[in-house]
Amino acid sequence: MVRISHLLLIMAKKEGKILIVDDNKELLFALKLYLQPHFEKVLTEHNPNRIKEHLFNDAYDLVLLDMNFSAGINNGNEGLFWMKEVLKVDPETAVVFITGYGDVELAVRAIKEGAADFIQKSWDENKILSTLLSAYQLRKQKQAINGLKKKQQHLSKTIEAGHDMFLGNSEAMQMVMNMTRKVAPTDVNVLILGENGTGKEVMARTLHRLSARCDEMFVAVDLGAINENLFESEMFGHKKGAFTDAKADRTGRFELASGGTLFLDEIGNLSLTMQAKLLAALQNREITPVGGARPVKIDIRLICATNMPLDKMVEEGTFREDLLYRINTITLEMPSLRQRSEDIPGLADFFLQKFTGKYRKDTMTFTPAAIKQLKSHAWPGNIREFQHAIEKAVILSDGAVIDQADLFFNSHEKQTIDVDNMNLVDHEKMIIARAIKSCQGNMSQASKKLGINRSTLYDKIKRYGL
Repeated sequence: MVRISHLLLIMAKKEGKILIVDDNKELLFALKLYLQPHFEKVLTEHNPNRIKEHLFNDAYDLVLLDMNFSAGINNGNEGLFWMKEVLKVDPETAVVFITGYGDVELAVRAIKEGAADFIQKSWDENKILSTLLSAYQLRKQKQAINGLKKKQQHLSKTIEAGHDMFLGNSEAMQMVMNMTRKVAPTDVNVLILGENGTGKEVMARTLHRLSARCDEMFVAVDLGAINENLFESEMFGHKKGAFTDAKADRTGRFELASGGTLFLDEIGNLSLTMQAKLLAALQNREITPVGGARPVKIDIRLICATNMPLDKMVEEGTFREDLLYRINTITLEMPSLRQRSEDIPGLADFFLQKFTGKYRKDTMTFTPAAIKQLKSHAWPGNIREFQHAIEKAVILSDGAVIDQADLFFNSHEKQTIDVDNMNLVDHEKMIIARAIKSCQGNMSQASKKLGINRSTLYDKIKRYGL
């Protein structure tokens, strides 16, 4: 039991509302007189049928409740019934029972069914106050924990919103999403394959969001960024003093994700040594922290991703076949942007809305020429490259319309041209507009860059309405 002096120090300012329900009016009077100096509000009631009325009229932190109300009945069922009614109104309410001498077994039963504590009717002021103050602190702790849980859920949803993806109507993406909807509700291990930038992590988060584990943690690990010497510490955790820099206990990623989803990105980058350690953890469903003596049971849904050819690596002896079987119960292959070019207009609008909101820009639109330009690009960096191009266009554009000249691609990336829809005038217009923009309106520099004289440049500007 927490010392009463310590609890009184914590509650120097009167706080907490308490409802006392007992059929003994003299006891009610004595309790109210004694407890009023210590609580913000003390309300007494001799009729249990009015409990709900009081609870709806005000929010009580504590309910001090008699175990028996009817004469001749001492089984405690009445008290347990009213406790359940109280907890229906507010599950965080701390219920403390008033028991007769010798009713300890009833009190223990009550605690098992949800009561915070009990006090006996034999008058012991210190015991009564200490019990109630402890129950009040328990109520506050429950509220704090539940508040943190709600914040964590809100934060998780906010983070997930930042990883939204435009699914599209292309046949390639619809096939992936049909498979995802079937697999998500299960706990099977999933291997996601695809080129860099195709949205493998976003798909992993989608699987988590559609699963029964959606309210639990989603823990993402970039295995390519983990040093082999720190692999066990990162993944399984460590105990204080396990090695030189282990100055405190550390929880590993497996344990953090227990109950939720563990996403292992770039799994193809693991060395054979790390593969063996990972396989052992997956097979045993338990991990042992570095420096620890006791194994820790884990309950995870495993999703892995890579852009490497694992089948070929198995043949070459650089990836364990038994680990591959363990992680790829279901395989999802993310299509490249080249394989879903019909989704580009929708993707462009999706990212346009995202970045105009982020940078507080007014509503913007794409010209048909800009969409055509987006569709003609090879996009070797896939969606990651695509969204960066849209973001740059939103930032640099001064108007409400994004045209070809507003789209910039990294110089090292090759650009393809749709020969069937080639239009020399459109391309010349685009090149001139881009040159003018890159030279910040300096026509002398722009003409030099284009290899034409200024008069010719002005003629073309007039002709194209630039």
